Amino acid sequence: MADRNQFRLLGERRFAPFFVTQFLGVLNDNVYKNALVILVAFHATSLTTLPPEVLVNLAGALFILPFFLFSATAGQLADKYDKAAIMRLVKLFEIAIMTIGAIGFARGSLALLLAALFLMGLHSTVFGPVKYAILPQTLKEEELVGGNALVETGTSLAILAGTIAGGLLVAAASGPTLLVPVATIGLAVAGYAASRFVPGVRPPTPELRVNWNPFTETWANFQFTRRNRTVFLSILGVSWFWFYGAMFLTQFPVYARTWLGGGESVVTLLLTVFSVGIGIGSLLCERMSGHKVEIGLVPFGAIGLSIFAFDLFFATPDPAAAQGLAVLEYLRAPGALRVLIDLFLIALFGGFFIVPLYALIQSRSDRSHQSRIIAGNNILNSAFIVAAALIAAGFLQLGATVPQLFLLTGLVNVAVAAFIFTLVPEFLMRFLAWLLIHAVYRIEQSGLEHVPEEGAALVVCNHVSFVDAVVIMGVCRRPIRFVMDHNIFKVPVLNFIFRTAGAIPIAGRKDDPEMMERAFAAVAQALRDGQLVGIFPEGRITHSGEIQPFRPGIARILAATPVPVVPMALRGLWGSFFSRKDAPAMTRPFRRGVWSRIGLAVAPPVAAELATPEALQAQVSELRGGWR
Repeated sequence: MADRNQFRLLGERRFAPFFVTQFLGVLNDNVYKNALVILVAFHATSLTTLPPEVLVNLAGALFILPFFLFSATAGQLADKYDKAAIMRLVKLFEIAIMTIGAIGFARGSLALLLAALFLMGLHSTVFGPVKYAILPQTLKEEELVGGNALVETGTSLAILAGTIAGGLLVAAASGPTLLVPVATIGLAVAGYAASRFVPGVRPPTPELRVNWNPFTETWANFQFTRRNRTVFLSILGVSWFWFYGAMFLTQFPVYARTWLGGGESVVTLLLTVFSVGIGIGSLLCERMSGHKVEIGLVPFGAIGLSIFAFDLFFATPDPAAAQGLAVLEYLRAPGALRVLIDLFLIALFGGFFIVPLYALIQSRSDRSHQSRIIAGNNILNSAFIVAAALIAAGFLQLGATVPQLFLLTGLVNVAVAAFIFTLVPEFLMRFLAWLLIHAVYRIEQSGLEHVPEEGAALVVCNHVSFVDAVVIMGVCRRPIRFVMDHNIFKVPVLNFIFRTAGAIPIAGRKDDPEMMERAFAAVAQALRDGQLVGIFPEGRITHSGEIQPFRPGIARILAATPVPVVPMALRGLWGSFFSRKDAPAMTRPFRRGVWSRIGLAVAPPVAAELATPEALQAQVSELRGGWR
């Protein structure tokens, strides 16, 4: 698996220059924005008569305003033109913006400083659809999770580094007049240099006529996005994550000062822990998902977001008597480590939540509208961030405390997650399948590349246990509709997984001939629709651990719809809790302990005319070998 490690992308031209370009852009955004905010907060009187609180909020509003006004236009441009060319133009624009900002610092002109901030928001607005829509054009599907993980990690670390650097540059002895402009212009030039190496990509809809009216185009984007319910709800999930993150991050200064007794260095510590947590969680997604878009991680992330928000509420001490503690002093305080661990785990599970959602949006969006869908996502993200600020301010004004705000956010997260997973049960189904594979078993895989990426095919496998279909669904990138005995289909919990995955229940001719005929008709239709269909040709779970004769149902299926057949073999499940070795299945827990080793081997597809029951049985037996 080493050659598929996500970090190898950082050494390839199709990804590395883009990664550096977007990293430097986010870094520059935050260096400039935080330098300006700190300058306004502490030196407002030398710039204007407006109070610092008003100026800080005005700055935040100016930066986010372009996302509402220009995202729809940016999405159209990214679908119509080469995204690499747009990147280079945006980076040239960034150099010009930072030059305006430099003049503003030199002259002490608040108008120029705020104008540059607004234009940096515009820069990020145009870059956003390009940033996420270029990934599915340059990466393979199995690389999407790793690519998104690197982008999210780079983004969170760039935000942290830019926030810290902006403050340090303003506080430096030579002051912001020199250091901030030098740093921001330097970063803009470096970003443009990196963008020169981004390979060009073919625009998906070059014939598109740009609608320059942002309001009608925004509405059109939302209407199109809503056609695919899974994508639309994934966008809502991403926006909810930004809401959740904003509710926490914006409270850190007050939380650190009032409840933890810390000074500015403790605020930086909280930001660092949170950023590193998101980065590590994002990077772990690739390994945990098996190099595929594994949406089963999303419910897992949602659970952690709530559990550790609750624990953070209970871990928070009473308002601190001490004030201005440095990092080392705070770390010696009772309960300090628990607070930091909670924040780290909230961010870690946030990475599990956000990366698969981005990958899902990219993989299931219509390619011709992909950038516009991502632009719509950016608009919703911005709206949720603004809503988080307003709601937080409202609750705090009503007398709520910051820890109570954290608790409330965790509670609402439960409701939001339940809403999304109820409307799209595929999330929960994949979570249950993922949990079984990773919490109960250690699975060794070989030959998964033989499963066709597209088009119809019939998957055949030996039948060892009640969870055979779940195991195969848990490791294959493409959905598989399994034909299974109607009694297994009815097993509690497993029934939810099977129904959601579109499994086809079947009965014997003697038991229910009508159900059998409906099953064969459903299989034929699924194959005509280009889907993967899985069957267990033995017809029942083995009682001996040996492969039973394959029944002639295979021949009937292939006679109606000749498609390639992919042989698979499950290994190591005989003797597990879900098998029938020495006792009825699911009656003797922990027969083989926890996290026992199993395997799945896959052979190249067999042409329909060669796929006789006898030939397939021999091949599956050879794949399984002596490991039952």
